[in-house]
Amino acid sequence: MHSLLQTFCDTIRIEAQAVEALLGHDFAGITAVVERIVQSDAKLIVTGLGKSGIIARKISATLSSTGTPSVFLHASEACHGDLGMIRPPDIVLAVSNSGETEELLRLIPYLKHNGIHFIAMTGNPQSTLARHADFHLDARVPGEACPLRLAPTSSTTAALVLGDALAMTLIQARGFQARDFAECHPGGRLGRMLLTTVEMVMKTDRLPFAREGTPLSELPLIMSEGRCGLAIITDDQGRATGIITDGDLRRAFERHELATMRDLLARDIMTPNPKRVAHTTLLADAEKLMQRQKIASLLVTRDDEIIGIVQLYDLQ
Repeated sequence: MHSLLQTFCDTIRIEAQAVEALLGHDFAGITAVVERIVQSDAKLIVTGLGKSGIIARKISATLSSTGTPSVFLHASEACHGDLGMIRPPDIVLAVSNSGETEELLRLIPYLKHNGIHFIAMTGNPQSTLARHADFHLDARVPGEACPLRLAPTSSTTAALVLGDALAMTLIQARGFQARDFAECHPGGRLGRMLLTTVEMVMKTDRLPFAREGTPLSELPLIMSEGRCGLAIITDDQGRATGIITDGDLRRAFERHELATMRDLLARDIMTPNPKRVAHTTLLADAEKLMQRQKIASLLVTRDDEIIGIVQLYDLQ
């Protein structure tokens, strides 16, 4: 009798083998399918029932988030009025392991009558659904991972992988980029980083300016009031020429005797030519610059004027 651990590991192995077996199927027509989807600018309606319906919903969500407008259509609800959402040039992708799901077969006359291009994803190329489809995605697997050979396991994994493969191929065909992905995910960190500029998050009030000739003893108060952990050092014309951080101050105290500290000015310990970015810079680009330079703060400029500070924690 198999141990529980062996059953666990066998399931992973069987499903991995099922996915590997997909590479032996004939997908030669997929290029024409992808080109049709892209060129027709159609919605891809994905439908299914039961476990296949759950996979269909996930495929639809992946498509929508990667540049292909898609809607999940519940096969049962489709037979009771929801078919009205499908109009040419929409394309339907029907997911069914057996290819004989009654609710899906009922859709075929409507799709044919209205000239709706129809893709079937099944585990049986000879099934009714596969034979009536304009294109068949072969999702056959050697067997289910379920010890009883009953619960959909390998078959649903294979269908999910084929859906991902279709979505990723459409990404390439559309030239879909990270910025496009961000527009579909404005609520996520990626969307924020690729759609938000530093001007939207920068600190602008009580900017901690100090002159090059400011005594070191006055800098802690200036930096404390600015609450940025730094001071922006300017020359007599008000141009930013350097920056001093909390760390710079600590290192100065470590290097110098207390007596000599009284004679030090801001220019003596500042880091010259502080890094700065234009106010239109995206957060993603600002983060890359900080990581590359190993710094935590950037000055923000508009027309060469310092208008704010953006720091690494502002990007989180």
